[in-house]
Amino acid sequence: MDYKFLFFGHEVVVTGWKVFGVIGALMFTFRWFIQMYYSRKAGKPVTPRSFWIISMVGSVILLTYFICSPKQDMVGVLSNLFPTFIAGYNLYLDLTHQKKADAQAAEAKAQAERKPVSVRMPIQPAGAND
Repeated sequence: MDYKFLFFGHEVVVTGWKVFGVIGALMFTFRWFIQMYYSRKAGKPVTPRSFWIISMVGSVILLTYFICSPKQDMVGVLSNLFPTFIAGYNLYLDLTHQKKADAQAAEAKAQAERKPVSVRMPIQPAGAND
């Protein structure tokens, strides 16, 4: 079902596919606001994991839109194909790094909780074994 309306004298047709594509575009844009929020909070440039997750989801939605909608825009496919793989790769690196950091933290905690074993040997006076 299409919805039509005038926008500054131009007829705009809204379809389900266009709504789907706009959601993907908004998600892809929203990731920059998330990145800006976390960078401002940290006082330095930061790229949080949520940035990569939203990038992946937004890219996949846009790819789906450009491939499956009646528009089938090859330029849109190409412009969203590369960012999808980059976001996926960066998300993979982030998760791998987090897993290694968690393992190192667990090992450090385990070492800190271990009590040193002291072996007491009886002290013998010098010359006692002669």
